[in-house]
Amino acid sequence: MKLTAVFTLLAALALPTAALAQSATPPEPYGIALEGYSYPYPVHLLPIVWEGRSLRMAYMDVASPTPNGRTVLLMHGRNFPGSYWAPTIAALSKAGYRVVVPDQIHFGKSSKPDELPVNFDVMAAHTAALLDHLKIAQVDIVAHSMGGMAGTRFTRTYPDKVRKLVLSAPVGLEDYRQYVPLIPRERLIDQEMALTAEGYFKQLMGIYNPQLTREQFYPFIEVRARMMNSAEYPRWVRSYVSSFYAMWGQPVVHEFPLVRQPTLIMVGSRDRTATGRAFAPPDLREKMGNFPKMAREVAARMPNARADVFEGNGHMLHMEAPERFNSTLIGFLNQP
Repeated sequence: MKLTAVFTLLAALALPTAALAQSATPPEPYGIALEGYSYPYPVHLLPIVWEGRSLRMAYMDVASPTPNGRTVLLMHGRNFPGSYWAPTIAALSKAGYRVVVPDQIHFGKSSKPDELPVNFDVMAAHTAALLDHLKIAQVDIVAHSMGGMAGTRFTRTYPDKVRKLVLSAPVGLEDYRQYVPLIPRERLIDQEMALTAEGYFKQLMGIYNPQLTREQFYPFIEVRARMMNSAEYPRWVRSYVSSFYAMWGQPVVHEFPLVRQPTLIMVGSRDRTATGRAFAPPDLREKMGNFPKMAREVAARMPNARADVFEGNGHMLHMEAPERFNSTLIGFLNQP
């Protein structure tokens, strides 16, 4: 898929920036399960019971017109719903892969149980339940950002269900507890509640350093901007803040040497994303988030892994360099 076509598709998934700013009547808010926001493929809901709560896990299940008999599971990052995988889904489907894209509980169109913590072991169990529901015995996992931590834990917990593991700009290549002290939950909630749409945009651009224009990236900011006007937004914030403590307090970096599946780690040379960097002491802050260095070190400690550094790119590889990303990904998956 050409780069211009990719971003035309992405922009179509949210109200254009200019229209949002110029509209005399503010657009209807999105619900905190993204009610009102369209995904690129049909969304299904799997009933989940967790700690006595009846929840729903949203997912897309996209068949290939030329199936090769294999399935790819795409795992999203913290700040994005599964819909942002649209260009990758299209490329994988064209290459013959069935593609399953869950929104984990707490994210996207799935339930937001703000009183239950985000937990990568629980995510693994929910993902296994989804694959069992779909009668899929084995998948290739492609995971971005926070999804890299979830995908790694899933691979460790259910090794027979995973054929290959692909980590794209994965957070969790370091143990953030070594740099960042415990942050009070109310402080994080207050910080998130105070964010404006423009503040959120600047925050993500600063953290992720994506080599994207405002027009390319801002549609994803608008998703949260329209949720800000929902009466349930404070509950969404409480749910969202829980994911910080999962990334901070449930490290997976120590588990990588135990992953035996063929693994590809793709990172951008300009990516310095690091969970909680702003809260780290100044002398430690600059040591965090060196993705090229960390990816090579982690790959060297794994039995069957390699790192691929995308020169000039940041944290959003599948959006910044979609042609190279898709070619590298599919080439790796197609290898015996």
